[in-house]
Amino acid sequence: MIHAFLEIYLNKAQSTLGDVLDYAINDCHIEGSDFVNLFIVSSQSKRLEKGDPAILLGKSGIEIAIDVVYETTGRWLDQEPQENFLRSKEYWIGWILAYYQWYTARSFGDLFKALPYPDLEKMYYTLHEADVTKFVDLANQKWKDYFKDPKLKQIRLACGYTQVKLAKLSGVSLRSIQMYEQRNKEINKASAESLFRLSRVFGCSMEDLLEL
Repeated sequence: MIHAFLEIYLNKAQSTLGDVLDYAINDCHIEGSDFVNLFIVSSQSKRLEKGDPAILLGKSGIEIAIDVVYETTGRWLDQEPQENFLRSKEYWIGWILAYYQWYTARSFGDLFKALPYPDLEKMYYTLHEADVTKFVDLANQKWKDYFKDPKLKQIRLACGYTQVKLAKLSGVSLRSIQMYEQRNKEINKASAESLFRLSRVFGCSMEDLLEL
């Protein structure tokens, strides 16, 4: 699987996003879902998705939270952060979501569609002391429940191709494409040649077509 950015930046990304949510929600008293909506439309979220060293190594989570709110609303946050030696629920949400974003290379915008902030709050109570793989498994299921179409179909429709057109362009049989999209045949078990042919048409990686 291809991750969102180099693993050497993962711990910093997790602690940074944890601090972002902790400061914005607990110190500045911004409702969680409201701040998430600001975050996902800001340039800061796009830079964090890519593991941009300039933002991960050059700014604190508090500075990023301030930038998010100023960029999206024009309001300047000037609340002093409270010293807290315990990791808050909000910190955990940012920490675990940064991990999942790195692991899947999906956008924060899409992640918050499948995992709304209130759902993440509920997950905290049962998962905050569990191994990250427990969260990944549950998040993957929520992703599949929300984005019901297989990745192949999502990408095909985004590119504007019919199944017939994709079959002609890729050389993969129409029947195989239909079975992959109906999940009657697992695309994860498709031959490397078929995955390569499909990904070449879409201009994506073969991994982008696989289902988690």
